[in-house]
Order: sequence, then structure tokens, then C-alpha cells
Amino acid sequence: MAWVYLLLAGALEIIWAYSMKQSYGFTRLWPSVVTITTMIASFGLLAVAMRTLPLGTAYTIWTGIGAVGAFVVGIVVLGEQVTVMRIAAAVLIVSGLVLMKLSSSA
Repeated sequence: MAWVYLLLAGALEIIWAYSMKQSYGFTRLWPSVVTITTMIASFGLLAVAMRTLPLGTAYTIWTGIGAVGAFVVGIVVLGEQVTVMRIAAAVLIVSGLVLMKLSSSA
């Protein structure tokens, strides 16, 4: 179950990153509310996952899901630039996540 909580926490991190961008520095109410709500839920799920998973594994995977997810949302939804270097960086992050998962005993 810890892995499910961690994946949900990572998904919520993507949502709060996107809604934070949409809040324009917390100057728009509803995107700000979504940001804060999903942040709290994401941190809460991460904390529950960390009851079982090692700190390094849980935190690395949580931030990696958020980073790669935000990268994809930036490209697909916000029309951000796609370059070979950015794609390579995302591939390296995902590779690190896979290695972190494979090295975890939990």
C-alpha cells in the first residue's frame, strides 16, 4: 500500500505544481486553493508512505514523479519547448527512479 500512497502523492505533486503556475504567484483564488489543498494531501500521503518506505527512496521517487510529470504537463498543456537535452534529462530522471525502486527492499 505504501507504493500506492507514494504514487498518489506524486500525482498530486504534479497537480499542485501546475495549479501553482496557474495561480500567478497566489494572486488568483481558485488555483491557489487547489495548490494548497493538493500540497497538503500530497505531503500527507508522502508521510504515510514513509512509515514503510525508506526516506531516500520515498522522497526521491516523490520528487521524481513531480519533476517528470510537471515537465510533461509543461510541454503538453503549456506548450513549453521540447529539446533533445530536456528529453534526455527527463529520461535520466526516470532511469534514476527505476533504479531507486529496484534497490528498495520495501
